[in-house]
Amino acid sequence: MFHPVSFFIGLRYLRGRSGDRFSRFVSYMSTAGITIGVLALVTVLSVMNGFEQQLKERILGVMPQALVSQPDGRVVRGSEPPVSLTQLPHVTMATPLTRSETILQSASSLSAGTLLGVDPNAYEPVGYYVTQGDVANLTPGSYRIILGQSLAGQLGVSVGDKVRLMVTSASQYTPLGRIPSQRNFVVEGMFNTGSDVDKQLILTNITDAGKLLRYKPGEITGWRLFVDDPFVVTELARLPLEDGWVWSDWREQRGELFQAVKMEKNMMGLMLGLIIGVAAFNIISALIMVVMEKQAEVAILKTQGMASRQVLMVFIVQGASSGVIGAVSGGLFGTLLALNLNSVLSVLGVQLLMVGGSLPVVVEPAQIVLVIVGAIVLSLLATVFPSYRAASVRPAEALRYE
Repeated sequence: MFHPVSFFIGLRYLRGRSGDRFSRFVSYMSTAGITIGVLALVTVLSVMNGFEQQLKERILGVMPQALVSQPDGRVVRGSEPPVSLTQLPHVTMATPLTRSETILQSASSLSAGTLLGVDPNAYEPVGYYVTQGDVANLTPGSYRIILGQSLAGQLGVSVGDKVRLMVTSASQYTPLGRIPSQRNFVVEGMFNTGSDVDKQLILTNITDAGKLLRYKPGEITGWRLFVDDPFVVTELARLPLEDGWVWSDWREQRGELFQAVKMEKNMMGLMLGLIIGVAAFNIISALIMVVMEKQAEVAILKTQGMASRQVLMVFIVQGASSGVIGAVSGGLFGTLLALNLNSVLSVLGVQLLMVGGSLPVVVEPAQIVLVIVGAIVLSLLATVFPSYRAASVRPAEALRYE
Protein backbone atom coordinates (compact mmCIF):
# COMPACT_ATOMS: atom_id res chain seq x y z
CA MET A 1 0.00 0.00 0.00
CA PHE A 2 1.31 3.45 -0.89
CA HIS A 3 2.09 5.87 1.93
CA PRO A 4 3.59 9.37 1.76
CA VAL A 5 7.16 8.79 2.79
CA SER A 6 7.10 11.42 5.59
CA PHE A 7 3.92 9.93 7.07
CA PHE A 8 5.28 6.38 6.84
CA ILE A 9 8.64 7.18 8.49
CA GLY A 10 6.97 9.33 11.18
CA LEU A 11 4.75 6.43 12.23
CA ARG A 12 7.76 4.08 12.26
CA TYR A 13 9.58 6.49 14.59
CA LEU A 14 6.48 6.64 16.80
CA ARG A 15 6.61 2.89 17.38
CA GLY A 16 10.37 3.08 17.93
CA ARG A 17 12.90 0.31 18.28
CA SER A 18 13.92 -1.81 21.21
CA GLY A 19 16.90 0.45 21.88
CA ASP A 20 14.74 3.59 22.16
CA ARG A 21 12.94 2.59 25.34
CA PHE A 22 13.46 5.81 27.27
CA SER A 23 12.35 8.11 24.44
CA ARG A 24 9.34 5.88 23.87
CA PHE A 25 8.55 6.05 27.60
CA VAL A 26 8.61 9.86 27.51
CA SER A 27 6.40 9.85 24.40
CA TYR A 28 3.91 7.47 26.04
CA MET A 29 3.79 9.64 29.16
CA SER A 30 3.05 12.69 27.01
CA THR A 31 0.20 10.82 25.35
CA ALA A 32 -1.11 9.65 28.74
CA GLY A 33 -0.91 13.19 30.10
CA ILE A 34 -2.96 14.57 27.24
CA THR A 35 -5.48 11.74 27.65
CA ILE A 36 -5.91 12.40 31.37
CA GLY A 37 -6.11 16.17 30.85
CA VAL A 38 -8.78 15.94 28.13
CA LEU A 39 -10.69 13.32 30.15
CA ALA A 40 -10.72 15.55 33.23
CA LEU A 41 -11.68 18.65 31.24
CA VAL A 42 -14.56 16.91 29.46
CA THR A 43 -15.88 15.45 32.72
CA VAL A 44 -15.67 18.68 34.70
CA LEU A 45 -17.24 20.77 31.93
CA SER A 46 -20.10 18.25 31.63
CA VAL A 47 -20.79 18.52 35.38
CA MET A 48 -20.61 22.32 35.25
CA ASN A 49 -23.02 22.27 32.29
CA GLY A 50 -25.36 20.14 34.41
CA PHE A 51 -25.24 22.57 37.33
CA GLU A 52 -25.86 25.49 34.99
CA GLN A 53 -28.81 23.71 33.38
CA GLN A 54 -30.22 22.80 36.79
CA LEU A 55 -29.96 26.40 37.98
CA LYS A 56 -31.63 27.55 34.78
CA GLU A 57 -34.54 25.15 35.25
CA ARG A 58 -35.05 25.49 39.00
CA ILE A 59 -34.42 29.23 39.36
CA LEU A 60 -34.98 30.93 36.02
CA GLY A 61 -37.73 28.46 35.16
CA VAL A 62 -39.96 29.65 38.01
CA MET A 63 -38.84 33.27 38.44
CA PRO A 64 -40.25 35.99 36.18
CA GLN A 65 -37.79 35.84 33.30
CA ALA A 66 -38.81 39.28 32.04
CA LEU A 67 -41.34 41.87 33.17
CA VAL A 68 -42.53 44.74 30.97
CA SER A 69 -44.25 47.65 32.67
CA GLN A 70 -44.82 51.38 32.40
CA PRO A 71 -42.47 53.95 33.98
CA ASP A 72 -44.76 54.39 37.00
CA GLY A 73 -44.79 50.63 37.63
CA ARG A 74 -48.49 50.16 36.97
CA VAL A 75 -50.40 48.93 33.91
CA VAL A 76 -54.12 48.73 33.23
CA ARG A 77 -54.79 45.08 32.52
CA GLY A 78 -56.48 44.27 29.26
CA SER A 79 -58.19 41.10 28.17
CA GLU A 80 -55.15 40.19 26.06
CA PRO A 81 -51.47 41.12 26.31
CA PRO A 82 -50.27 43.83 23.90
CA VAL A 83 -49.41 42.47 20.46
CA SER A 84 -46.14 44.41 20.44
CA LEU A 85 -44.94 42.29 23.38
CA THR A 86 -46.12 38.88 22.20
CA GLN A 87 -44.49 39.42 18.81
CA LEU A 88 -41.04 39.96 20.29
CA PRO A 89 -38.52 37.28 19.18
CA HIS A 90 -38.10 34.28 21.51
CA VAL A 91 -41.24 35.24 23.51
CA THR A 92 -43.53 32.23 23.87
CA MET A 93 -46.18 33.59 26.26
CA ALA A 94 -47.22 36.68 28.23
CA THR A 95 -49.25 36.62 31.43
CA PRO A 96 -50.32 39.38 33.87
CA LEU A 97 -48.26 39.80 37.03
CA THR A 98 -48.25 41.93 40.15
CA ARG A 99 -44.92 41.92 41.95
CA SER A 100 -43.49 43.53 45.07
CA GLU A 101 -40.96 43.05 47.82
CA THR A 102 -42.68 42.16 51.07
CA ILE A 103 -42.04 41.33 54.71
CA LEU A 104 -43.65 38.24 56.26
CA GLN A 105 -44.42 37.98 59.94
CA SER A 106 -45.53 34.83 61.69
CA ALA A 107 -46.17 34.17 65.35
CA SER A 108 -42.57 33.18 65.91
CA SER A 109 -40.41 34.76 63.21
CA LEU A 110 -39.91 37.48 60.58
CA SER A 111 -38.59 37.17 57.04
CA ALA A 112 -38.53 38.93 53.66
CA GLY A 113 -39.52 37.70 50.23
CA THR A 114 -40.85 38.55 46.79
CA LEU A 115 -44.63 38.55 46.39
CA LEU A 116 -45.96 37.40 43.01
CA GLY A 117 -49.61 38.06 42.28
CA VAL A 118 -50.59 35.57 39.58
CA ASP A 119 -53.71 34.58 37.70
CA PRO A 120 -54.56 31.02 38.84
CA ASN A 121 -56.16 30.36 35.46
CA ALA A 122 -53.00 31.28 33.55
CA TYR A 123 -49.77 29.30 33.17
CA GLU A 124 -47.68 29.27 36.34
CA PRO A 125 -44.41 27.24 36.37
CA VAL A 126 -44.28 27.12 40.18
CA GLY A 127 -47.38 24.93 40.04
CA TYR A 128 -45.25 21.98 38.87
CA TYR A 129 -43.29 22.12 42.15
CA VAL A 130 -46.24 22.48 44.57
CA THR A 131 -46.15 19.68 47.13
CA GLN A 132 -49.11 20.80 49.24
CA GLY A 133 -52.15 22.76 48.15
CA ASP A 134 -53.02 23.96 44.67
CA VAL A 135 -52.48 27.17 42.72
CA ALA A 136 -56.09 26.96 41.53
CA ASN A 137 -57.22 27.62 45.13
CA LEU A 138 -55.75 31.13 45.03
CA THR A 139 -59.13 32.64 44.25
CA PRO A 140 -59.84 36.41 44.41
CA GLY A 141 -60.71 37.59 47.90
CA SER A 142 -59.49 34.39 49.60
CA TYR A 143 -56.20 36.01 50.62
CA ARG A 144 -54.27 32.78 50.40
CA ILE A 145 -50.57 32.31 49.68
CA ILE A 146 -48.26 29.50 48.64
CA LEU A 147 -44.78 29.56 50.21
CA GLY A 148 -41.55 27.76 49.49
CA GLN A 149 -40.79 25.02 52.00
CA SER A 150 -37.58 26.74 53.12
CA LEU A 151 -39.40 30.01 53.77
CA ALA A 152 -42.19 28.20 55.62
CA GLY A 153 -39.56 26.50 57.75
CA GLN A 154 -37.95 29.84 58.62
CA LEU A 155 -41.32 31.26 59.63
CA GLY A 156 -42.34 28.09 61.47
CA VAL A 157 -45.71 27.85 59.71
CA SER A 158 -47.62 25.07 57.99
CA VAL A 159 -50.68 24.82 55.77
CA GLY A 160 -53.66 26.60 57.35
CA ASP A 161 -51.59 29.01 59.47
CA LYS A 162 -51.87 32.78 59.13
CA VAL A 163 -49.00 35.02 58.04
CA ARG A 164 -48.98 38.82 58.02
CA LEU A 165 -47.66 40.40 54.81
CA MET A 166 -46.37 43.98 54.95
CA VAL A 167 -45.41 46.09 51.91
CA THR A 168 -43.42 49.23 52.69
CA SER A 169 -43.72 50.59 49.15
CA ALA A 170 -47.49 50.95 49.66
CA SER A 171 -47.29 52.60 53.09
CA GLN A 172 -49.61 55.42 54.10
CA TYR A 173 -49.44 58.28 56.56
CA THR A 174 -51.53 58.06 59.72
CA PRO A 175 -51.66 60.03 62.95
CA LEU A 176 -49.26 57.43 64.33
CA GLY A 177 -46.79 57.92 61.50
CA ARG A 178 -46.11 56.12 58.25
CA ILE A 179 -47.50 52.57 58.35
CA PRO A 180 -46.88 49.95 55.62
CA SER A 181 -49.79 48.28 53.89
CA GLN A 182 -50.42 44.96 55.61
CA ARG A 183 -52.89 42.12 55.78
CA ASN A 184 -53.16 38.58 57.14
CA PHE A 185 -52.95 35.77 54.58
CA VAL A 186 -53.65 32.06 55.05
CA VAL A 187 -50.99 29.55 53.96
CA GLU A 188 -52.68 27.52 51.21
CA GLY A 189 -49.75 25.31 50.27
CA MET A 190 -46.02 24.91 49.74
CA PHE A 191 -43.66 24.29 46.86
CA ASN A 192 -40.16 22.86 46.63
CA THR A 193 -37.86 23.62 43.68
CA GLY A 194 -34.66 22.50 45.42
CA SER A 195 -33.07 25.96 45.07
CA ASP A 196 -32.86 29.20 47.03
CA VAL A 197 -36.03 30.36 45.28
CA ASP A 198 -37.84 28.42 48.01
CA LYS A 199 -36.66 31.04 50.50
CA GLN A 200 -38.01 34.02 48.58
CA LEU A 201 -41.02 33.52 46.31
CA ILE A 202 -44.57 33.91 47.61
CA LEU A 203 -47.57 33.26 45.36
CA THR A 204 -50.99 34.80 45.81
CA ASN A 205 -53.92 35.84 43.66
CA ILE A 206 -53.23 38.83 41.41
CA THR A 207 -56.32 40.67 42.67
CA ASP A 208 -55.39 40.17 46.34
CA ALA A 209 -51.83 41.32 45.64
CA GLY A 210 -53.19 44.46 43.94
CA LYS A 211 -55.34 45.29 46.95
CA LEU A 212 -52.35 44.84 49.29
CA LEU A 213 -50.31 47.19 47.08
CA ARG A 214 -53.24 49.66 46.94
CA TYR A 215 -53.57 49.37 43.17
CA LYS A 216 -56.74 50.58 41.50
CA PRO A 217 -59.12 47.87 40.24
CA GLY A 218 -57.81 46.35 37.02
CA GLU A 219 -54.22 47.56 37.57
CA ILE A 220 -51.21 45.22 37.56
CA THR A 221 -47.46 45.69 37.75
CA GLY A 222 -46.89 44.55 34.18
CA TRP A 223 -46.81 41.67 31.73
CA ARG A 224 -44.65 38.68 32.51
CA LEU A 225 -42.86 37.37 29.41
CA PHE A 226 -41.82 33.74 29.00
CA VAL A 227 -38.92 33.13 26.59
CA ASP A 228 -37.56 29.94 25.03
CA ASP A 229 -34.13 30.53 26.59
CA PRO A 230 -33.67 32.73 29.69
CA PHE A 231 -30.22 33.82 28.49
CA VAL A 232 -31.66 35.66 25.45
CA VAL A 233 -32.93 38.45 27.71
CA THR A 234 -29.64 40.25 27.12
CA GLU A 235 -30.50 40.42 23.42
CA LEU A 236 -34.16 41.30 24.01
CA ALA A 237 -33.30 44.10 26.45
CA ARG A 238 -31.60 46.00 23.60
CA LEU A 239 -34.71 46.01 21.41
CA PRO A 240 -36.78 49.23 21.35
CA LEU A 241 -40.21 48.86 22.96
CA GLU A 242 -43.36 50.64 21.83
CA ASP A 243 -45.76 52.77 23.91
CA GLY A 244 -43.11 53.64 26.50
CA TRP A 245 -42.79 50.13 27.93
CA VAL A 246 -39.97 49.61 30.46
CA TRP A 247 -38.00 46.35 30.45
CA SER A 248 -36.69 44.42 33.48
CA ASP A 249 -35.54 40.82 33.73
CA TRP A 250 -34.03 38.17 36.01
CA ARG A 251 -30.52 39.62 35.78
CA GLU A 252 -31.48 42.28 38.31
CA GLN A 253 -32.00 39.62 41.00
CA ARG A 254 -29.97 36.61 39.83
CA GLY A 255 -27.40 38.06 37.44
CA GLU A 256 -24.53 37.78 39.93
CA LEU A 257 -25.25 34.10 40.57
CA PHE A 258 -25.03 33.09 36.93
CA GLN A 259 -22.01 35.32 36.34
CA ALA A 260 -20.28 33.51 39.21
CA VAL A 261 -21.20 30.11 37.75
CA LYS A 262 -19.91 31.18 34.33
CA MET A 263 -16.67 32.50 35.81
CA GLU A 264 -16.14 29.30 37.84
CA LYS A 265 -16.75 27.23 34.71
CA ASN A 266 -14.23 29.29 32.74
CA MET A 267 -11.62 29.09 35.51
CA MET A 268 -11.99 25.32 35.79
CA GLY A 269 -11.61 25.05 32.02
CA LEU A 270 -8.51 27.27 32.12
CA MET A 271 -6.82 25.27 34.90
CA LEU A 272 -7.49 21.92 33.26
CA GLY A 273 -6.51 23.39 29.90
CA LEU A 274 -3.13 24.24 31.40
CA ILE A 275 -2.74 20.58 32.37
CA ILE A 276 -3.32 19.65 28.72
CA GLY A 277 -0.82 22.33 27.69
CA VAL A 278 1.87 20.97 30.01
CA ALA A 279 1.29 17.45 28.70
CA ALA A 280 1.34 18.67 25.11
CA PHE A 281 4.61 20.50 25.55
CA ASN A 282 6.16 17.37 27.02
CA ILE A 283 6.13 16.30 23.40
CA ILE A 284 8.92 18.86 22.86
CA SER A 285 11.31 17.03 25.19
CA ALA A 286 10.38 13.65 23.69
CA LEU A 287 10.92 14.88 20.12
CA ILE A 288 14.20 16.60 20.97
CA MET A 289 15.50 13.30 22.34
CA VAL A 290 14.36 11.51 19.19
CA VAL A 291 15.98 14.16 16.98
CA MET A 292 19.29 13.76 18.84
CA GLU A 293 19.12 9.98 18.41
CA LYS A 294 18.08 10.12 14.76
CA GLN A 295 20.57 12.69 13.48
CA ALA A 296 22.55 10.10 11.54
CA GLU A 297 19.37 8.60 10.05
CA VAL A 298 18.12 12.06 9.08
CA ALA A 299 21.42 12.78 7.42
CA ILE A 300 21.20 9.51 5.44
CA LEU A 301 17.63 10.34 4.37
CA LYS A 302 18.79 13.73 3.16
CA THR A 303 21.65 12.20 1.18
CA GLN A 304 19.06 9.89 -0.43
CA GLY A 305 17.20 12.97 -1.71
CA MET A 306 14.66 13.76 1.03
CA ALA A 307 13.99 17.47 1.22
CA SER A 308 14.09 19.46 4.48
CA ARG A 309 10.34 19.99 4.24
CA GLN A 310 9.80 16.22 4.17
CA VAL A 311 12.07 15.74 7.19
CA LEU A 312 10.09 18.44 8.98
CA MET A 313 6.88 16.54 8.27
CA VAL A 314 8.37 13.27 9.59
CA PHE A 315 8.76 14.63 13.10
CA ILE A 316 5.54 16.64 13.00
CA VAL A 317 3.71 13.40 12.19
CA GLN A 318 5.46 11.60 15.03
CA GLY A 319 4.73 14.27 17.64
CA ALA A 320 1.23 15.08 16.45
CA SER A 321 0.30 11.40 16.49
CA SER A 322 0.79 11.37 20.26
CA GLY A 323 -1.44 14.42 20.57
CA VAL A 324 -4.17 13.01 18.31
CA ILE A 325 -4.20 9.66 20.07
CA GLY A 326 -4.27 11.27 23.51
CA ALA A 327 -6.92 13.87 22.62
CA VAL A 328 -9.30 11.46 20.89
CA SER A 329 -8.97 8.74 23.54
CA GLY A 330 -9.33 11.33 26.33
CA GLY A 331 -12.46 12.72 24.68
CA LEU A 332 -14.02 9.26 24.33
CA PHE A 333 -13.12 8.14 27.86
CA GLY A 334 -14.20 11.51 29.29
CA THR A 335 -17.60 11.26 27.59
CA LEU A 336 -18.10 7.71 28.88
CA LEU A 337 -17.07 8.75 32.38
CA ALA A 338 -19.37 11.79 32.36
CA LEU A 339 -22.36 9.75 31.19
CA ASN A 340 -21.76 7.14 33.90
CA LEU A 341 -20.33 9.44 36.58
CA ASN A 342 -23.07 8.87 39.15
CA SER A 343 -22.78 5.09 38.74
CA VAL A 344 -19.01 5.29 39.21
CA LEU A 345 -19.40 7.43 42.34
CA SER A 346 -21.98 4.99 43.69
CA VAL A 347 -19.58 2.08 43.17
CA LEU A 348 -16.84 4.04 44.94
CA GLY A 349 -19.21 4.70 47.85
CA VAL A 350 -19.31 8.50 47.44
CA GLN A 351 -22.51 9.96 48.93
CA LEU A 352 -23.95 13.11 47.34
CA LEU A 353 -26.78 13.95 49.73
CA MET A 354 -25.94 17.64 49.68
CA VAL A 355 -26.62 18.00 45.94
CA GLY A 356 -29.82 16.03 45.66
CA GLY A 357 -28.34 12.53 45.56
CA SER A 358 -26.67 12.75 42.14
CA LEU A 359 -24.54 15.07 40.05
CA PRO A 360 -26.30 16.76 37.15
CA VAL A 361 -24.43 16.00 33.92
CA VAL A 362 -25.02 17.55 30.50
CA VAL A 363 -22.69 16.42 27.71
CA GLU A 364 -22.40 18.90 24.85
CA PRO A 365 -20.86 17.30 21.71
CA ALA A 366 -19.72 20.65 20.28
CA GLN A 367 -17.86 21.41 23.50
CA ILE A 368 -16.12 18.02 23.46
CA VAL A 369 -15.07 18.48 19.84
CA LEU A 370 -13.67 21.91 20.73
CA VAL A 371 -11.62 20.43 23.60
CA ILE A 372 -10.25 17.66 21.36
CA VAL A 373 -9.36 20.06 18.55
CA GLY A 374 -7.71 22.42 21.05
CA ALA A 375 -5.56 19.61 22.45
CA ILE A 376 -4.52 18.55 18.92
CA VAL A 377 -3.60 22.14 18.01
CA LEU A 378 -1.44 22.42 21.15
CA SER A 379 0.27 19.17 20.20
CA LEU A 380 0.98 20.46 16.71
CA LEU A 381 2.45 23.67 18.09
CA ALA A 382 4.67 21.62 20.40
CA THR A 383 6.18 19.75 17.43
CA VAL A 384 7.26 22.81 15.44
CA PHE A 385 10.58 23.59 17.14
CA PRO A 386 11.99 20.02 17.39
CA SER A 387 10.88 19.31 13.82
CA TYR A 388 12.60 22.46 12.60
CA ARG A 389 15.79 21.39 14.38
CA ALA A 390 15.63 18.00 12.68
CA ALA A 391 15.07 19.58 9.26
CA SER A 392 18.11 21.84 9.74
CA VAL A 393 20.52 18.88 10.26
CA ARG A 394 23.47 19.03 7.85
CA PRO A 395 24.39 15.57 6.50
CA ALA A 396 28.13 16.27 6.35
CA GLU A 397 28.37 17.30 9.99
CA ALA A 398 26.06 14.53 11.23
CA LEU A 399 27.99 11.78 9.41
CA ARG A 400 31.49 13.12 10.02
CA TYR A 401 32.24 10.71 12.86
CA GLU A 402 30.06 7.79 11.73
